[in-house]
Amino acid sequence: MARLPTLNSPFLLGFDEIERALDRVTRSASDGYPPYNIERLPRTEDSPERLRLTLAVAGFTRDQLDIALEENQLVIRGKQVDDRERHFLHRGIAARQFQRAFLLAEGMQVLGADLLNGLLSIDLVRPEPERVVRKIDIATPE
Repeated sequence: MARLPTLNSPFLLGFDEIERALDRVTRSASDGYPPYNIERLPRTEDSPERLRLTLAVAGFTRDQLDIALEENQLVIRGKQVDDRERHFLHRGIAARQFQRAFLLAEGMQVLGADLLNGLLSIDLVRPEPERVVRKIDIATPE
């Protein structure tokens, strides 16, 4: 059965890349680990308006986390190694891997990352869009 496109209006031309991005996001949204927050930080005298992405990564060290920009995706990976020499009577905290990806808009920039008290914070800057108006000349046949 063929899938009907989401953006099938004749007035939306060239938006197939956005449609593919929406499909990717809906497929990856099902995994809830690790939990995360996204907050908007207001503009200050020293910095523009920013977004802060905070992931709860309790038990992970800085060396067990990896943050990468892959094309237009921010990918956060965590990998813990199971310590075979420890003998648990009860194991309620599992050593597990994760990968969480966030699709970034064109021009978004990662300012930096910080790990404090089990929370990984990544600051992103939202670029100020420039309003561009271009006059199109109408050709006359000769």
